[in-house]
Amino acid sequence: MDAETQRRSTAAQQALKGVEGRGNALSEVAMTGMPKAQTGGVLAVLVKITNKTAGEASYAVRIDFRNGSGKVVETRYVGAEHLKPGEKKQPIAFSHEPAEPRLTPVLAQAQRY
Repeated sequence: MDAETQRRSTAAQQALKGVEGRGNALSEVAMTGMPKAQTGGVLAVLVKITNKTAGEASYAVRIDFRNGSGKVVETRYVGAEHLKPGEKKQPIAFSHEPAEPRLTPVLAQAQRY
């Protein structure tokens, strides 16, 4: 993970501290699984963040990777900062867990701030 990706991940994690429930921006965030052929064999999701507000906004997103029993095995954070109205960013959340057993990514929280 490069330094800028790590900084954004840390900023997103900090922005989600103290957020109750799932956050105020779930309708502005979507996820799409990525083919393992494109990700070097690791589980990854493309997180699509769209600023649907009338002003500039930043976003913090938490993705939980769950096992077959629904237990959270790993959590990753992504974010986008200073998006203009209508602007989109598409960060990628990579799992660092082994490919097996299979994990399911879940959009756990999305917060506009």
